[in-house]
Amino acid sequence: MGSVEILTRRGDRISLSETALKSFAKQLRGTVLAQGDTRYDQARRVWNGMIDKRPALIARCRGTADVMASVDFAREHDLPLSIRAGGHNVSGSAIVEGGFVIDVSEMRSVHVMPGQRLARVESGARLGDLDHETAPFNLAAPVGVVSETGVAGLTLHGGAGWLMRKHGLSIDNLAAVEIVTADGRLLRATHDQHPDLFWALRGGGGNFGVVTAFEFHLHPVGPQVWMSVPIYPLERAGEIIAACRDYMAEAPEDLMVIGVFWDSPVPQYRGRPVVILLGCYTGPLDKAEEVLAPLRTIGQPLADQSGAMKWTEAQQFLDRDYPDGLFYYWKSIYLNRLDHEVIGILAQHTARRPSPESSIDVWFLGGTVTRVPVSDTAFAQRQPPYMIGIEANWRDPETSQANIAWARNVHRDLQQFSDGGSYLNFPGFVEDKEALLRGAYGPNLDRLEKVKATYDPDNLFPGLLSITARG
Repeated sequence: MGSVEILTRRGDRISLSETALKSFAKQLRGTVLAQGDTRYDQARRVWNGMIDKRPALIARCRGTADVMASVDFAREHDLPLSIRAGGHNVSGSAIVEGGFVIDVSEMRSVHVMPGQRLARVESGARLGDLDHETAPFNLAAPVGVVSETGVAGLTLHGGAGWLMRKHGLSIDNLAAVEIVTADGRLLRATHDQHPDLFWALRGGGGNFGVVTAFEFHLHPVGPQVWMSVPIYPLERAGEIIAACRDYMAEAPEDLMVIGVFWDSPVPQYRGRPVVILLGCYTGPLDKAEEVLAPLRTIGQPLADQSGAMKWTEAQQFLDRDYPDGLFYYWKSIYLNRLDHEVIGILAQHTARRPSPESSIDVWFLGGTVTRVPVSDTAFAQRQPPYMIGIEANWRDPETSQANIAWARNVHRDLQQFSDGGSYLNFPGFVEDKEALLRGAYGPNLDRLEKVKATYDPDNLFPGLLSITARG
């Protein structure tokens, strides 16, 4: 590798000498890549096909020491940096154009301590890596709903998934976080060690350093669970979603449901817009059919793919619907009501989708998430009963603007029913950062900024949302 032209955080372009780069590379067990290296193009790719950025330098770390050396290198040369873990972040913030990427995607080990119901998970791990190691013990951590998702990105902004009503968000199940901060130190943040940092990391995103490992509390799950998959025609959306809303207000917390406005996945109804009451029940199997019956018998469904399966299969159930390399643009909004008017708007926008692969997802919340006080973690959106995920997914790059506009229009039309706030794992392309910050963190934002000033006063880690940039 010769010298490399790279931006600084001030926006200047400098040349890193071959000597400096060789010296840095010798500090790593991993590799340092620049444009022209054979593995560079693969290393700069992320899951969202819309993202096509070219960093000047990528450090592919294989352990904590590599991360520490990389942070020191970025600080010493004043480089704009990003952190790539699972690479699943839909906004593309894992890759910084013209800057320096600290890539932990090869750090994927998971160590389970079944007697203590704990798992130590390296920050490059995917949900599938975690599930694979915990499943033999009939244990699970509350994470997301697609096994290819990266643990780090999902967790740092909250972590919504099938176990959230029963056991809370991913952040509510953290015992510890290991993180390399801006001064190159490795810290272990817990309720007792650096508690202010631990508070901030539970929802505050990648603004405080490079996480190298998480320690999760585990819960008994499986070996089998039940999935609810009744498929109803879109024209019955008002009836179907209202019935689900009323049932979920009293349903056991063993059940988590997402109402999916989509196209039929059943071949004989291919191309027909539908509503799917997609649920996961993790309670006693002999109660499953009774608990799920109210979702499956709202009149006659077009089809019903419900049934028992392994927990790992439930976690992979949606994987095929989110292929690597498709084009994605996702937004979100919390709602306090889900009445006939709101459901009608969701149905109308579903019928107008430019792409049949796009969906509008109604997350029925509540349960354990709501019993954690808002001030206990940086994540503040605990009380709204519904979250709407607006997922524009498409294949033809020529239709990108139409699909993005569709998602934004859905979001715009729902704002009148919301008190504000969004789930920062579905942030669009981080438009209107100030509104996103206030909406996501609310009364916690001031405290979050103070923690940021303590651990990263020079804003080396802007993360998805640069807190200090507000000032």
